[in-house]
Amino acid sequence: MSTIPNPRREDGSPSNWDRYLDLLAHRGVPEKMRPWYVRRVEAFLKARRPVSLLQVTAEELTGYLQEVAAQAHLAEWQFRQLVDALQLLFVDLAHCPAGKTIDWDWWKTGGRPLDSDHPTVARSSPPAAGPAFARATERFPLLKTLARTIRAMQYSIRTEQAYVDWCQRFLAFCGDTPAERLGVEDVQRFLSHLAVERSVAAKTQSLAYNAVAFLFKHVLERPLENVRFARTKHAQRLPVVLTQEEVRRLCETMDGTFGLMARLMYGTGMRLMECIRLRVGDLDFGHRSITVRNGKGGKDRIVPLPERLRTPLESHLEQVKALHDRDLAAGAGNVYMPEALSRKYPSAAREWIWQYVFPSSRLAQDPKSGVVRRHHLHESSLQSEIRAAGQRAGIPKRINSHALRHSFATHLLEAGYDIRTVQELLGHADVSTTMIYTHVLNRLGVVPVRSPVDAW
Repeated sequence: MSTIPNPRREDGSPSNWDRYLDLLAHRGVPEKMRPWYVRRVEAFLKARRPVSLLQVTAEELTGYLQEVAAQAHLAEWQFRQLVDALQLLFVDLAHCPAGKTIDWDWWKTGGRPLDSDHPTVARSSPPAAGPAFARATERFPLLKTLARTIRAMQYSIRTEQAYVDWCQRFLAFCGDTPAERLGVEDVQRFLSHLAVERSVAAKTQSLAYNAVAFLFKHVLERPLENVRFARTKHAQRLPVVLTQEEVRRLCETMDGTFGLMARLMYGTGMRLMECIRLRVGDLDFGHRSITVRNGKGGKDRIVPLPERLRTPLESHLEQVKALHDRDLAAGAGNVYMPEALSRKYPSAAREWIWQYVFPSSRLAQDPKSGVVRRHHLHESSLQSEIRAAGQRAGIPKRINSHALRHSFATHLLEAGYDIRTVQELLGHADVSTTMIYTHVLNRLGVVPVRSPVDAW
């Protein structure tokens, strides 16, 4: 373990190390962790040997962080600790100009790896792969056939995972009953159990029914007929919508990559994963548009690129391009490609247009192929940042990433845009889904509802 070098100057005044320790204590870093913070800083100073802290450049900081981020043996929490240690040193202690230009939040929280069953990468693995699935198939081998059938029919990965999970629950509910003896009565008892004993939501019960119906129709080859069960009542839930002032306050508390993503989601109405999975080639600055690929239902659509975000996006892409160039120089630079495209264009994974607009701050190694890739940000990072921003802004609403999409749709309708236009921008298959945003609108040509108490 490192010790603190030169704790005080000869004249007895505090040294930089002494001041750094005081800063760690002031920021609430546990005492047992402070030597590790010092060790992280020492490693940087030894690697870069700067003349002074004030003269350290942004390139030196980002280059060092990228080198360390590529080290597979460093755990996620250890890397976050390193980033926090350097941020405290260069921003809070030394007030280094370069330190203020670093997107510390992205480096700190944007490195969470994608799990093997994450929808982005799961299609490259066998159907419903993973430790939990392996344990389930020991008891219910039928699930292997189910997973392969779903994959062959080109359902989405999330649907595959959900159907396998619900069919596992159904089979467990039925106990040791052989598959050939399962029937409508078992399905009815299971679905009624979900509604009565488990009190699940109506959509959850519908999902369970669809999964079991798929099992009977496509695997057992005995389609269900005349299924009657206690149905959960559908509750009409109104979306959480922020005012334009609340959106502004929310975005003002977010900087860097996460702030740009939040503004982009509000400015385009994209869903969380649609924003997360954007690739460089999807941005068309010439036509001021963004192509949303493989949205809900596997559909593509085009949304306008907000003019206000054009310059921030171009600046952001310059930083991502520099990151990609360094990856290529280090022998990496690959990105995940769908299997069909990876076979058709073997070298495309290293091309610039296929890189993610919002990449992870850390590289990841594919456990099966050994290929080192830079995936997109994990969606939980952005979700956490948006919730935290809502708290910092003091907005007394349940704020999540989808609230930005709700606000986008509502504000367009308030501005007088046709509901069919909003439907196309949101990617809704049915206009009835879009109609929910008309709930409390003061639309043009319509007299706003005024509460009687306001007439007192």
